[in-house]
Amino acid sequence: MWLPIIGFIIGMLASLIGSGGSFFVLITLLLVFNVSPQIAVATSLAATLPVCLIGSIRHFHYGNINLRMGLLFGLAGVAGALLGAQVTGLISPTELKISFGIYIFVLALKMFFDYQQKKKSKDNNLSSGKIKLNARRISIGSVYGFMGGIVTGTFGTSGAAPVLAGLLSLRVPVKQVAGTSLLVILVYTVFALSAHFVVGKVDLTLVYFLASGATLGAFSGPRLLSGVSLGGKESSVRLWYAVGLAIIGVVMIIDSIN
Repeated sequence: MWLPIIGFIIGMLASLIGSGGSFFVLITLLLVFNVSPQIAVATSLAATLPVCLIGSIRHFHYGNINLRMGLLFGLAGVAGALLGAQVTGLISPTELKISFGIYIFVLALKMFFDYQQKKKSKDNNLSSGKIKLNARRISIGSVYGFMGGIVTGTFGTSGAAPVLAGLLSLRVPVKQVAGTSLLVILVYTVFALSAHFVVGKVDLTLVYFLASGATLGAFSGPRLLSGVSLGGKESSVRLWYAVGLAIIGVVMIIDSIN
């Protein structure tokens, strides 16, 4: 009974902030429903696939997607997702979790320092969305995209953290960050799910109930975002993104050590 409601909340929030939601589904399956890790990883990816697909379509409808950035991050992430699936078998679950926590925390620090630097320079002008892909931006986007793919393939989560950090570091407008990130994560999820499907097991019952709620939620997030006027608050939103990532990283490290 609770699964569709949980799915709806995750789907709405995930499509709103530009995350596929598989991270939250994975944690819910492991901690709340006590599902075995192998089943939880593959099931979380399968359950959030509709969120990525519908959320991307809705964001595109509202003009919240930068297709060039999405293509750049997506292509780089495919290789990372396939490589990450292989890495999973070489590292213990605890080591993976600690590494992931440290990685997220470092990304948060990077975003925070970028925020401080821009604040001191008083340069808060953001791109209109028509960003020229020069060699520097292509390099940065490829690195972040590849890292996002590795996270998705290794942990079975969306890999949104590096994608969001990369898009923000390239000064993509916040509204386009959410939509573009969701499109990139759709690509990651398809390839990561394919790689994990061979070694993992998908609980179709869990997928059905979670995906039914998540699909409805995915329709709501982009519409809510399109009605929000950020004005001069984009820098603050970027700061809170960094704070949220730092908290997630610390929690994962502490939980793994304990």
